[in-house]
Amino acid sequence: MLERIHLTVVREVERQGSLTAAAEVLHVTQSALSHSMKKLEQQLGTDIWLREGRSLRLTQAGHYLLAVANRVLPQLDLAVERLRQFAQGERGTLRIGMECHPCYQWLLKIVSPYLAAWPDVDVDVKQKFQFGGIGALFGFEIDVLVTPDPLFKPGLTFIPVFDYEQVLVVARQHPLARARWVKPQHIAEEVLITYPVEIDRLDIYNQFLLPAGITPRRHKTIETTDIMLQMVASQRGVAALPRWLVEEYTDKLDIVPVSLGADGLAKQIFLGARTADTAIDYVRAFVELARQPLPTSPAKAQSQQSI
Repeated sequence: MLERIHLTVVREVERQGSLTAAAEVLHVTQSALSHSMKKLEQQLGTDIWLREGRSLRLTQAGHYLLAVANRVLPQLDLAVERLRQFAQGERGTLRIGMECHPCYQWLLKIVSPYLAAWPDVDVDVKQKFQFGGIGALFGFEIDVLVTPDPLFKPGLTFIPVFDYEQVLVVARQHPLARARWVKPQHIAEEVLITYPVEIDRLDIYNQFLLPAGITPRRHKTIETTDIMLQMVASQRGVAALPRWLVEEYTDKLDIVPVSLGADGLAKQIFLGARTADTAIDYVRAFVELARQPLPTSPAKAQSQQSI
């Protein structure tokens, strides 16, 4: 009764705005598409759309079918693709979602040796910073999620891959550069530069400033790490970033990392995946590679040698 094509039609009509446009995308005639859906409505005993002039409006049953289509079709598409890959002797594609803005540069260090070790696996990265990673995992849009904020739910597995310290980045000439650590009050008169992420997902706010009732004088967002640190080096503001990332720039820019609080602000990066997929060999290999120690930056190596 209910077939994949019906779900596809409901989804395409919602995307394209009309039966005619959906028919063009699906390479069928509008009359054939309309007849198929009218037959389904008769079998179900309920309307999927209500006509309002030349437009269609989903009924309650139609909205339910659309929700089913958005959930089920990506799974079917992935199953077909995986089976095609198996038939052709391919491994597959590892689709990685990013909820950690600075982790893109960390990911580059992982992907290069991974691709060398797994030549028959493709890697696709979704770097979207208003990203709904948990939903993307459940919706089979991605296979692995890189996140500092795991949300443990049945069917998902989150594995810690490395620890890091979130630090305040200031210009070398900034008064705070001489401090071993800073208090929230020290940032009250600063311009705080962050990535364009919701405030409730920024660690410097929810784990450092807001518990102390402090906000910066001004909050500015910049998407690019290089531009952000150039701004900091020019004393246009301060930023909060992972120490490992800052140390990669300290030999290029006049910037200094300073601990947030006497004990520092400790964080972890996790890789999340659907639990059933963690047994796939190339997924497991990516996780194992990601858990290896980060390469030591030249600045950090020189610092360690001088101790």
